[in-house]
Amino acid sequence: MYALKSNSLMGDPPVSISQLIAKRLKEGLDQISFRDWLQGSAIAVPVPKSSLAKPGSLWVPLMLAEAMREAGLVSDVVACLKRKTPLKKSATSAPGERSTVFEHYDSIEVEKTLLAPSEILLIDDIITRGATMLGCANCLQEAFPGVPIRGFAAIRTISNEEDFSSLLAPCLGKISLRGDQSFRNP
Repeated sequence: MYALKSNSLMGDPPVSISQLIAKRLKEGLDQISFRDWLQGSAIAVPVPKSSLAKPGSLWVPLMLAEAMREAGLVSDVVACLKRKTPLKKSATSAPGERSTVFEHYDSIEVEKTLLAPSEILLIDDIITRGATMLGCANCLQEAFPGVPIRGFAAIRTISNEEDFSSLLAPCLGKISLRGDQSFRNP
């Protein structure tokens, strides 16, 4: 997780962890249940950070999306989601203090730099409960009605250690909204 958050170099020869993830996805595509999403036709849209964007700052979802484009897993990368107002960082917030889907939705705007995509794949580095992903998806759905929108996260948090099976355990899941809380399964 720390290597991903800092987009560290790994391996021999060293490559960024974003490139390594894209390479592993490409190599293992036949075994991934969501392989149809990674056939190169989707537009990758990186999820914005919880803070306001600053020039030159590290934006791991963008780097991951670009590595996926280089690997041929998505057709293009369009950074059309912008944070209008900063939110608390989920990673450092207690479970009851994390931003809701509605707070994410209200704090994000879609820049119409994207022309009628056939499908959108939201890209994030880490997914906890899915509030950011769901907020972003709803903003994009408003801007592009009828366009299929899916999400990809390189790492998913696991609350129950008995559910942990492997570092490399790609899965297909669903994020749902109950009241003002998001829930991810698995």
